Amino acid sequence: MKGSRPEQAVLTRDTDMSKTDETRKVIEGMVDGLNDHRIDDIGQFFSEGFRWMGNQGCGTKTGLQEFQDNWQRPFQAAFSDKTCIDEARLYMGEWAAAFGRQEATHSGPFMGLAPTGKRVEIRYMDFWKVEDGKITDNWVMVDFPHVLAQLGHDVFGGEGWEAFDRGEKTPPRPARQSQTETTASRA
Repeated sequence: MKGSRPEQAVLTRDTDMSKTDETRKVIEGMVDGLNDHRIDDIGQFFSEGFRWMGNQGCGTKTGLQEFQDNWQRPFQAAFSDKTCIDEARLYMGEWAAAFGRQEATHSGPFMGLAPTGKRVEIRYMDFWKVEDGKITDNWVMVDFPHVLAQLGHDVFGGEGWEAFDRGEKTPPRPARQSQTETTASRA
């Protein structure tokens, strides 16, 4: 590898592995709470000043109140009959991660689109840090472009790389081949 080599996995390097079971209990309880559509009492699982850091379109929430007011309430207003399904969960000390989907009905305004009544799949990934029995940090990736596509709106305007997968467009290549590619093409 050429170039700089930044230090990796700094946040998880010193995790206390004895906390794994406690972390698991907090996350499993919180997911049950989300599936029960709890908002006002969800603080049972989150520290008061926790950080929720989402991808573009989701925003960043600082503190429980912002999470409730600027994520949970708008999300539940846009999507009813919602069920969260973690397809995989990983636990390591104070850390947990999951990916999965929510299945819901588009029953309220979402990203400027009027309710359609369509059932949608909302894919996500979550990474949590749990300290003293509460979630203190939550990094989130929610696939809003996939949701919007299900509602008939292509945010990429036909330029999504899925066109490469379908053979509709030819993927560009770097102007300069790497040494490995040059050697392999000569063989």
